Amino acid sequence: MKLRDYIFSALISAMICVLSYIYIPLPFSIVPVTGQTLGVMLAGSVLKAKFAALSIITYLLLGTAGLPVFGGGKSGIGVIIGPKGGYYIGFLAGAVVISLLKGKKNNIYRLAAANAIGGIIAVHIIGFPWLSASTGMGIFEAFKAGTLFFIPGDIIKVIAAALIGFAVNKQIMRLH
Repeated sequence: MKLRDYIFSALISAMICVLSYIYIPLPFSIVPVTGQTLGVMLAGSVLKAKFAALSIITYLLLGTAGLPVFGGGKSGIGVIIGPKGGYYIGFLAGAVVISLLKGKKNNIYRLAAANAIGGIIAVHIIGFPWLSASTGMGIFEAFKAGTLFFIPGDIIKVIAAALIGFAVNKQIMRLH
């Protein structure tokens, strides 16, 4: 473990905090469109799994402690245990899955596939059942309200994360 890894982890946490202010509420869902998922994808794209996990845990702890870093400037434990909490927990799983799947070589196609699996599937597989359980909404309704309508935007984020992650990884490889 190098100091550089901890610094990158902290920078990614800070980036996710900033991206949480990209917040677009939707009239048909209590789950908004946010920039956080792009940050989660980038965490997995450029960090080793343990540092991707560290960056997400740091982000979650900052928000739980009261800093307004969750979507739309929200904070507190209520966000984590509330209807959107499954997505926040899914961020941790998603970043680690992306990091593990991306491989050692900087391959943009593998990075895109890893982001699709970790950034979409892993996050949503935890998020929408949690949404269903916490609201009493049926599982299919929760899937529609919390996942289905978000897939097109998530695909755009996968592409952006793969392109950005590829470029950043190329620069990181030069540092070694």
